[in-house]
Amino acid sequence: MLNLVHLKVLAAVARHGSVTEAAKELHYSQPSVSHHLSRLEAAVGTKLLQRIGRGIRLTPEGRVLANRAIEILGRVEAATRELDAQVGLQSGRVRLAANASALSTMVPRAATLLAGAHPGIELSVYDRHPVDALQMLRRSEIDVALIFRYADAPAEEDGFRLVYLRDDPIYLISQRLDDDIANHRDSLWIGGCERCQDELSAVCRRAGFTPRIGSVSDDMVVVQALVAAGVGVTTLPGLALQAHRQPDIQATELNSSPRRIYAVTYGEPPDPPAATALIHALADAAHDRTG
Repeated sequence: MLNLVHLKVLAAVARHGSVTEAAKELHYSQPSVSHHLSRLEAAVGTKLLQRIGRGIRLTPEGRVLANRAIEILGRVEAATRELDAQVGLQSGRVRLAANASALSTMVPRAATLLAGAHPGIELSVYDRHPVDALQMLRRSEIDVALIFRYADAPAEEDGFRLVYLRDDPIYLISQRLDDDIANHRDSLWIGGCERCQDELSAVCRRAGFTPRIGSVSDDMVVVQALVAAGVGVTTLPGLALQAHRQPDIQATELNSSPRRIYAVTYGEPPDPPAATALIHALADAAHDRTG
């Protein structure tokens, strides 16, 4: 039979790729770690580790179990926090991941609302792209992911539960007011990270062309300054323009490319009370279009 101690040891070995380092993390002796791993292999009836020279690596079966162990341990930790929070939301911690534009606008307002309603809850935030935020959520490294997605995007895998908060329109950012993105098919474009460039390319493809990327920056302040200087054109979401607006640029809303903002949790309901309280605060903040 599996037990949490054995899974905890396997997860530590998977993180470090070393029995020695896993023992240090867990404050166990190396023989103790090896003993737990042997007991786990006996329980599941297959080899989980292979010796490679002086090191080790997980077998395919070991990798499958290690991935599940990380998820199981995270859910146990979340359950413990949930039970602690049931005393009345008087204390506890809730962890949120969101991208920069949301962290600069909606999240500060939501943090203020959360602190006013539940001053004992500690909020921790992480700056992450939605794809990374969902991965953190699945591993129980956070409690809520604040993501954006386009209407034609594929659905998230089973287990993720989405709460719609608001639309976030996309704007063409240029030196002159221009109501047709296709007019910039020959312009140089300013792209962001690889995922952001994919999103930019998708917007341009809907207009019938592929953007020619001449410059790259993930910083909304830098991007707008480059547009103002004539280096190129780009697209930005409305939340980014709320966070910062360069006076020497023009922003034209692209009605064909809206994206939607969701608060996401993972696993079977109900959510931990602190996570539910944060989602309520985010929903209230989403209706406040000044933040």
